[in-house]
This record gives sequence, structure tokens and C-alpha cells, in this order.
Amino acid sequence: MSRSAHPAGPRHADVLPEGHYSAPPADLNTLDPKVWAQTVTRNEDGVLTVGGITATRLAEEHGTPAYILDESDFRERARAWRTAFGADADVFYAGKAFLSRAVVRWLHEEGLNLDVCSGGELATALSAGMPADRIAFHGNNKSTDEIRRAIGAGVGRIVLDSFQEIVRVAHVAAELGKRQRVQIRITVGVEAHTHEFIATAHEDQKFGIPLAGGQAAEAVRRALQLDSLELIGIHSHIGSQIFDMSGFEVAAHRVVGLLKDIRDEHGVELPEIDLGGGLGIAYTSEDDPREPHEIAKALTEIVTRECDAAKLRTPRISVEPGRAIVGPTAFTLYEVGTIKPLDGLRTYVSVDGGMSDNIRTALYDAEYSVVLVSRTSDAEPMLARVVGKHCESGDIVVKDAFLPADLAPGDLIAVPATGAYCRSMASNYNHVLRPPVVAVRDGESRVIVRRETEEDLLRLDVG
Repeated sequence: MSRSAHPAGPRHADVLPEGHYSAPPADLNTLDPKVWAQTVTRNEDGVLTVGGITATRLAEEHGTPAYILDESDFRERARAWRTAFGADADVFYAGKAFLSRAVVRWLHEEGLNLDVCSGGELATALSAGMPADRIAFHGNNKSTDEIRRAIGAGVGRIVLDSFQEIVRVAHVAAELGKRQRVQIRITVGVEAHTHEFIATAHEDQKFGIPLAGGQAAEAVRRALQLDSLELIGIHSHIGSQIFDMSGFEVAAHRVVGLLKDIRDEHGVELPEIDLGGGLGIAYTSEDDPREPHEIAKALTEIVTRECDAAKLRTPRISVEPGRAIVGPTAFTLYEVGTIKPLDGLRTYVSVDGGMSDNIRTALYDAEYSVVLVSRTSDAEPMLARVVGKHCESGDIVVKDAFLPADLAPGDLIAVPATGAYCRSMASNYNHVLRPPVVAVRDGESRVIVRRETEEDLLRLDVG
């Protein structure tokens, strides 16, 4: 790889502009275990390895950009969630984070259930052999066709998101001669400390039926009156990338309050409560996520305490981790293309991907870290902004990070914690081809979602 010299951008903290970064780390070659999959390390040559395979070999065999997913890490995290909650609770993997047929098979083998929110996700789940009774179907605007396919397949639960959907699901179930198990999703007025677009429990948003004003209580009345519906519980989801458990405590208090009102009015104690997902992961060294056993203990204690106070039997708890399982298991591998130092500001490092493979920085102002992985370097740190190849000024992958000042075209860099929502939200902007997802395990790699080709693009263009 070339090592051509280029003028370096600002290197020292006392000359850096204001931005979203901390002081340069003591060693740019260090891999923080909080943000990397568990098998990631550097070999004796300083090259990053994952699952026993070097980043350089992965780039040679699969090209760049590519999502590299540590299968062993995924399975271990899935098992940790299953073990933490035990046999008296249900863990539903949130498929929207990342879903493929390989992932569905891993989930099935590790004993997790699956949450889907579209006909396409349902089709993927069923085609990979996930038992339908272990699938929950979400979504704020499920079509009649999607509902019919879900009920016909025998999904274990449908989460009702509106008054219209109560009627719609009941009608399709009656038409098919089935009694469908359902939960009602409510919004409890808790605004988690997260980005506006991923906070999902305050009233001013599209999801759920508000608890305020008696709307949720009315939804329960209507569902209980319909013979083709079996109301099994209440669903609540307060947001995403959450580290503080206090929001769950308030949400559980309000959900249990509704359960008490249901018992008092209808003489029915609903057997289940779903607290959603949204637990955060480490994207940078400054993030401090909780372990599954800590989360399980906290949520169980919260619900038990609230139910004891309301003199209710403690319902079966469900949770929906997606990002918390798949997010840390993968990184995106890029090749450096061009390097542009801007005197007194920062150095722009352009890679062969960008917002088409990771829209989260542009959409949510998300922060990521980045590391040189094809070698180590003792060069001084330079403040860098990692950007993509798209014709868009907002095409930023990592806003502010420190990379070695001898970074050169042809180097490989990697952005960790990209397992969740990056491939799921990927696009063909500028007709850029979506990268593959490559699973690694025990010294072997295999493509589980192949790289798109120009033929794939042109196949849809019937003009």
C-alpha cells in the first residue's frame, strides 16, 4: 500500500476547532473492547483480526466497503439476553436492526423469538424457518394483506397500534376463522433522553395509542369485546439508545396502572407486559452500556414492585433487544481514497462508501469511532472527518475522530458498532451498490448477504 506523504491537518488539542470529539487518545492503535466484537484484536503485524481472519484478507476476498459480522459474538450476546431473562420471560430480537435468513437461523438455534414490522421481514423470518408462533408482528400501518399473511401463518402475537387496526385485525381473523393473540401498544408520555426521531413514547409521535385522555383504556374495551381477538397484554416502547433506566421505571408504573384499571373495570388481569427495547450500546469509548443481566434484574424488580403495590399478579415480561445484540457484533470496512487537509480545521478522509451504507450520522447526528486497521502507526494524531463518496455535503460517516497523520490512500479503516440499522437502512443513492454482509467465525468467512451488482440495479429499471 502506498505511503505517500501529504500535508497533515491539525494535530494538537490546543489548536483544534470546536467539535464532537475528546482529546486525542494516548495510542491510536488501541482497540477499545466496548465498541468492538469480542474476537477483534490485532495480530503480530498490527493488522486487525476478527474471528481469526485479518482485515486485509477480508478486503481482498470480499472487497470494500463491507459489513463484517462476528457470528460467535452475535450468538453469545443472544444467549446472554436469553439467560438473563430466563424461562419466565420472552426475548424478541427486533428484526428491524438487521435481518437476514442466516440471522433468523441463529436466533432460532439460540432460543430467541423474533419481532418483525413488515411483510418483507415476516417473509424473511418464515423462509428461514422461524416458527410462526415465536414471531411478533409490529408496525403502525400494517396493510390488510400483511395482516392476513401474519394471521394465516399463525404468528404468536400482533401488536395493535391504532383503533383502526383493532378493527382491521379482528375482521381478518374472523374471516380466517381464527382467534388472534394481540397486544395493544400504548404511549405512556415518557420521553427518553435520545434523539427526537427515535424517542417513541411521548404523545407527539406516530406510534401507539396514548394513555392520556383515556384512549388506551378505550382501546382495551374495544379489543375485549371482539371474539376474534385474544388480548394478552400491553406493549410500551420508550425510545432507542437509552442508558438510563429511570424512563423504564416511569413507563412500567404507568403501564401497571393501566393493568390495574383493566382489572377493576373488566375483572381481567392481562398476563403479559412488553417493555420494548431501546437499550443503548457503545458507539464510542464515552458510552457506558449495561449488561443484559443488569437490565433483566432492573426491569424485573421494577415490574414486580409496581405490581405488588397494585395488588396484581406479576405478568410475564417481554423485551425486544435488537441493536443491543447485533450492533456491537459488526464493523464496516472501508478503503481510504482521498485525503484533504484543511489548514486550521481538520483533514477530510474520503472512503469508498458513505451515507448509502450508514445514514445514521446524517439522520440522527450519530457519533462513531474509527481506527486504522491494515497496519499500526506511531504518527501523531490528526483530527479527521471521515466522509463518503456521494454527491452530498452531509455525506459524513464519522464527524470528528483522530487518525494517524501518515494515513494514506489504500489504507483500510474500520468503523465499529455498525451491526444495527446500517445495512437495514442502506440505500442506492447515486446508484451506489449496497455492500455485502460477511459473517466470520473460527477462521472462516462467508457472505450471508451478497454485494449488490449493477445487474441488480438494472433488473428493476424496466424503462
